Amino acid sequence: MRLPLVAGNWKLNGSLAANRELLQGVIAGLPAAGVEVMVCPPAVYLAPTAAELAGTTLLLGAQDVSTQDQGAYTGEVSAAMLRDVGCTHTLIGHSERRTLFGDTDDVVAAKFVAARAASVQPVVCIGETLEERQAGDTMAVVRRQLGAVLNKVGVDGFAGAIVAYEPVWAIGTGQTATPEQAQEVHAAIRAQLAAADAKLGDRTRILYGGSVKGANAADLFSRQDIDGGLIGGASLKAGEFLAICEAAAGTDS
Repeated sequence: MRLPLVAGNWKLNGSLAANRELLQGVIAGLPAAGVEVMVCPPAVYLAPTAAELAGTTLLLGAQDVSTQDQGAYTGEVSAAMLRDVGCTHTLIGHSERRTLFGDTDDVVAAKFVAARAASVQPVVCIGETLEERQAGDTMAVVRRQLGAVLNKVGVDGFAGAIVAYEPVWAIGTGQTATPEQAQEVHAAIRAQLAAADAKLGDRTRILYGGSVKGANAADLFSRQDIDGGLIGGASLKAGEFLAICEAAAGTDS
């Protein structure tokens, strides 16, 4: 049984006042059961967000993590620091980190190792660009990106981690992979995990990200291998985010 997860990636958005208002709305309307919900604010807002979440079931995640534990790395935030302010999870390898900031597969794998060493659960983001999809390379790209982490940490090291499939061409564009397209890739990801270890394939939660909204969430989440969503813009609106959470709760399998 895989409990669905809906994670809100706020990206470079928010303020103390706006975050407080958003969180109050989300907390007030959270489904009672059937789904885990997480928010991932910018790093400067992690500590105040943790304070707002105290006593609730909401999880706190970071948007990124350093490969380093400590030292002369100006601007970096270590996994131990994330844990210290209340993070249970961190995104790793989001397409914007890969394309805008040069995170390679090797860097993503190193960030995974760093997060795990501090008992922070990684959410490994993988996905193809439009050019890669049009070239028929979708499966090769996601296998390579996931394989870089699996090969680095092994089955035991990967257990309990979360995968998020985000087709780059569907992030913030208004385009969404059809439920059939998303399910096809999710099934391939699960098969790759299962080839490494049957239990890993069965138990790993795989999220879909890419212009998910309340209107399309239920159809996406009803697919066998889609275990929730990594939500961008829609996570900044309490009502829309809650509609997505309700859709995930209704498909608890």
